Parts: sequence; C-alpha cells; structure tokens
Amino acid sequence: MAERRRPVDVVLVGMGLTGAILGRELTQAGLSVVGLERGVWRDTVPDFQSPGMHDELRYAVRQHLHQNPRLETYTARNTDDQEALPIRTLGSFLPGTDVGGAAVHWNGQTWRFLPSDFVAHTHNRERYGAEAVGGDLTVQDFGVTYDELEPFYDRFEYLCGIGGRAGNLNGTIRPGGNPFEGPRRRDYPNPPTAPAYAGALFANAALALGWHPFQVPSANMTAHYTNPEGMTLQPCMICGFCERFGCEHFAKSSPQTIVLPKLMESPNFELRTRAHVTRVLLDRSRSRATGVLYLDLASGREVEQPAEIVILCSFGINNVRHMLLSGIGTPYDPRTGEGTIGRNYTYQTMASVTVFYPETVHTNQFMGAGALGTAIDDFNGDNFDHAGLGFIGGAYVAAYSTGARPIEYHPVPPGTPRWGLAWKRAVRRHYNHAAGLSVHGASMATRGNHLDLDPTYVDAYGQPLLRMTFDFPENDVRMANYITARTTEIARLMGGEIVVPNDRSTPYSIVPYQTTHNTGGAVMGSDPKTSAVNRYLQSWDVPNVFVQGACAFPQNPGYNPTGTVGALAYWSAKAIREQYLKSPGPLVR
Repeated sequence: MAERRRPVDVVLVGMGLTGAILGRELTQAGLSVVGLERGVWRDTVPDFQSPGMHDELRYAVRQHLHQNPRLETYTARNTDDQEALPIRTLGSFLPGTDVGGAAVHWNGQTWRFLPSDFVAHTHNRERYGAEAVGGDLTVQDFGVTYDELEPFYDRFEYLCGIGGRAGNLNGTIRPGGNPFEGPRRRDYPNPPTAPAYAGALFANAALALGWHPFQVPSANMTAHYTNPEGMTLQPCMICGFCERFGCEHFAKSSPQTIVLPKLMESPNFELRTRAHVTRVLLDRSRSRATGVLYLDLASGREVEQPAEIVILCSFGINNVRHMLLSGIGTPYDPRTGEGTIGRNYTYQTMASVTVFYPETVHTNQFMGAGALGTAIDDFNGDNFDHAGLGFIGGAYVAAYSTGARPIEYHPVPPGTPRWGLAWKRAVRRHYNHAAGLSVHGASMATRGNHLDLDPTYVDAYGQPLLRMTFDFPENDVRMANYITARTTEIARLMGGEIVVPNDRSTPYSIVPYQTTHNTGGAVMGSDPKTSAVNRYLQSWDVPNVFVQGACAFPQNPGYNPTGTVGALAYWSAKAIREQYLKSPGPLVR
C-alpha cells in the first residue's frame, strides 16, 4: 500500500523551467507547493563547472543531461500502418532530466510568436481561403492572442535577461531589429549579441537581396545583469559549449540561474528528487484530481501525494503521456478525428544550406554561443505572400555560430568518402572554412500525426511507452524547400566556393538530431472537442489539473518554443492566482 504524505495545495510534476516558474508564482501567493522531479539535484556549482562540463564525449555524445532511454523512452513510426519500435538512443530530440530539465542544456534562442501565429486557422482562412487550411490539415487558433500574451512575454524576457533589439517598439519599426515582430511595450533588457563572422557574411548577402537581418534574441548574457528576482548573471564567454551542456559562467538563463534559488528559499516549498510520478489520481467521478502517485526511487516505495491542484510541468510530450496513463480526457483517434489527448502532435521542419570557403577565409565557428546568430524573418509565418505557393507557414533563416566542437562538427562537401584518410583530409581542409545557414520552419498539424500509448512496449516501471506517429506533411515539405531555395540565393552571395542546399524530404527519421521542439498532443483552444486544455492551460475534463509546456501548441510556428512556453507559464499562473483560487472550477465555460 502506498505511503500517504501530508496534503498540500499544489503538486508540480517535473521541476524544469515551467515547474520553477509555477512554483515561484504560487508560493508567493501563499500556497504550499511540492515539486516532484524524477532526476537528481543539479546546480551550476559544482555540477556545471569546467573542465568537466566541456567533456563533449560525456555530454554531447553520451547525453549525460538527457532522459535515459534505458529506463524511459518512446516508440516511433511514420504512419499508422507501420509497427512502432522503441528509440534505443536519443537522436532527433533530447528531453532533459534532473532539476532544471531541458532548460539546462538549451541553446538560449528566445523568440516571440507572430500575432498571426496565434490565430493561424482564422488568419490563413481569411487571407487565402478555406482550402488553405482544409484537407488533412488540422490547424487551429491558440485561444489566446499575441496582445493578451505580450505582457507575459515581456516578463519572461526580463526574467531571463534576453539580449536583442526591438524591431517593433509600440508600433514603431526600428532599424537593427526584427521589423516583422509583433509590437512590444519596451526593448529587450540587454543589448544584442555582436555578429559572428559567418553572421556578418550572411547579413551582407541578405541586405544585398533586400532582406532584413538582425541578431537572434539571446538568453546567453551580453552584459552583467540582475533580473527582477535579484539573480545576477554574467556575460557569456563565447566558449561554444551551450547546446547539450550546462553553463559554468552563470551566463545562460536556466532555472538554476534565474529563479530556482529564490524558490528554494521559500518555507512553503518542498522539492523531492528521484520521485518518478506514475499517474495523477482522480476521484470516482474522474472529474477531479486528488493528487499524484509516485515511486520514490531511493527507497523503492510507492508514495501518494494529495493535492488540491496538480500541475504537469514535465517535458511537453511526457505531459501527454501522464494524461493518457491517468485517464484525463479522451484519447485521440485519428480514424474518426474524435478525442483530444494526443491530437495535433507537431515538431519542427528543418533544412539548411552549407557554404564552403577557400582556405584563406577562416570562419572560426568554434567561437560560439547557443544563440549567437544573425537571422532574417522575411519568410517566416505569413510575412510573405503565400498565394499560389501550395503551403502555409514559413521559416526564419539564420547563420548560427553555436560552437564547432570537434567530435560532432566536421562539414565536408558532397563526394567526400565517409571514412578513411580522404575523409580526414577533407575534415582538416574544411573545418575552419565553412558556414551553415539554418532554415527553421513551422510544423503544421495534420489528422494523421498524433501521440498515444504503445500497446506493446513498456518502460522500466511497467508502464506503456508513449508512441509517436509522425511524418513531415506535404505542406511543410513544400514550405521548407521553397525557403531553402531562397536561402541558397543568399548563400551564393556569401563568397564561398561551394554551396550545398540540404532541403527537406520525407520520411521523418528519429536518428539525426533536428530540434528538441516536440509540440502538441495536449493542445490549447476554445473548443473542448478539439483541445485538451483551455486558454489558461486548464484541463477541460479535470479542472484542477493544469498542463504546461509546448504540448499546448495547436501547431508549431517557425520559431524555437521556449519564449512562448515561458510566457504561457506566467499567463497560466496569473489565472490560477487571480481567478481559480477565488472560485475553484472551470475558468472557461
């Protein structure tokens, strides 16, 4: 029989970025909060310190900061008529584990979605006709608008100390920023990054074609900064160890550097690590959560934690799995289109162009930071006319210098042998004489792409794995290849000897890394027939359950999701504090 702990007001499942934000907001409201984390405690000191943190083999290849697939993984397939098989080694995406989650090893690229992204179905239907969002597409509106979310974007950016330049300040378009962004009330808290050499080459070529380059908004500090929580961060050293690594310099915004220490000081917060939640407990009506059940991995005991409010804060698609395992809502059925849990799973549609230079040009890509990049937004969202193109959505294009670490980074031109002496010579020739352009594209929801529980495979604790059914839709392939062609035009003006486009094709593969931007599956919206949570991220079916993270996106725009995840966390916390606590129950009827 499970050990029953003292009831609390709130239990948080997962102590990454959203868990830390929700914990801080709700303890400040006077609530008793317990945070449950399946992993262990990690902090900047001593866990992220050099020289150990610069061990590329341990962290980038052997994935020390990531979810352990030997204990808990996913199964994957492209279509319903295929057999899904377990992912034995993480490749395409890298969920985090331990305190801080994926926000420990993220790059720091921090974007706001466009105003039209939040009303994607309505906007595209009105501009291009019903057929633009018809057929297999299941695109829908978020249920919240950019204008409503803008103050919460602002709050998250100041929490993180984002470096950038506003391109649209209260409706005034400003040079040096992104002219396509939605209006913001004030500028970024820190200045933008200085362009890397590859970024400068890209900017000059983009300007020559009439596009609008700017520096990518960065959570890698560009100046000394103290955030509103009183946390002090230091300027980035451009060491090139951001993605897949923790930051030893207190220079990257992660829960450990922006909010978690303040939360840990709260007398009404308790963190329990090595606490693997197995399900949310429901009452007999199955319309109210009574708490959660978890396995204490240190003792092997099963523990019940009663709570008045349950908030799912784990990696987005793991939240979907928690809902399916707990019986919260109706599982999605792609044959009938009915049900909501697992519906509208989307990803990110990536393509690229590589430029190879003569040996006289040194790109120095090893001097990098996770968000050190120069971008254009001219082909993102609906920033360009899609009439007659056969797709909706878009992509930003960027020249990033994130760190050319030697084990993983070895660009070589087509025709190079894949191993042996000739390959080694080519790596030596091109390592410091190449630059890559990233096409970072949207992922539109379709009826067939979805998440459910695998009927065959279970994790180390005997629970069904989450099954992913996903392939790149034809809409997204057309979009990516169209923008790759535009990117190639820029690349040809960058002064290289060889330009190699790498466009998008199907099928989707879980082997090569692409992004950790898994979205959808517990989407937000205004209709409980097509969304799992309402506009405040509250479950339609179990009103005292709130679901955080990118699983709430009805489809994925062409941006990194973290900025919107953070803004939605603050938006949801405000609704809990100011509306739900006064009158517990559905916030939208």
